Amino acid sequence: MRNIQVTYTLLALFGALSMNPAEAATACPPLLDHRFQSLQGKPADLCQYRGKVLLVVNTASFCGYTEQYKGLQAVYDKYRDRGLVVIGFPANDFGKQEPGSNAEVADFCERTYKVKFPMIEKTSVVGADVNPVYEMLFKATGDRPKWNFHKYLVAADGKTVKSFPSKVAPESPELAAAIEKLISEK
Repeated sequence: MRNIQVTYTLLALFGALSMNPAEAATACPPLLDHRFQSLQGKPADLCQYRGKVLLVVNTASFCGYTEQYKGLQAVYDKYRDRGLVVIGFPANDFGKQEPGSNAEVADFCERTYKVKFPMIEKTSVVGADVNPVYEMLFKATGDRPKWNFHKYLVAADGKTVKSFPSKVAPESPELAAAIEKLISEK
């Protein structure tokens, strides 16, 4: 098993070294080098968002913060043409507030809040089964979500990450200023 891991590591390293500078500039940052299914069961490759500013949020349908879906959609509508993508990661980790299936969550989000931003299949954002993206976000910030609707703002470089607790509303001046700053740096 170790030989296989070493072989894959060497192949990845060789591939990276053999890239010309243009290819290296468009390479997928490790944080985005993940593939999932969307809530609708379609392939979702996070690499498609490289070069964009991302607002990553763990969501839940039956939480006191669920109304933040409205704000998340408003932020997505306001900034998407300038390079922001909001990505929702539904999770049942806190208070069992996301108990439904992927189809039920998708229906709730579309019907109740008219959510149009990308939503990834249900996942865990803490604990033994933590989603690898959330583990990387934790390592980048030192902050794990403590509740639903924790937000991570990821710069276009895919490396710089800022953490915002659940109580920070999507349309808050604090988050808006951070989004504006990262979009202008793109």
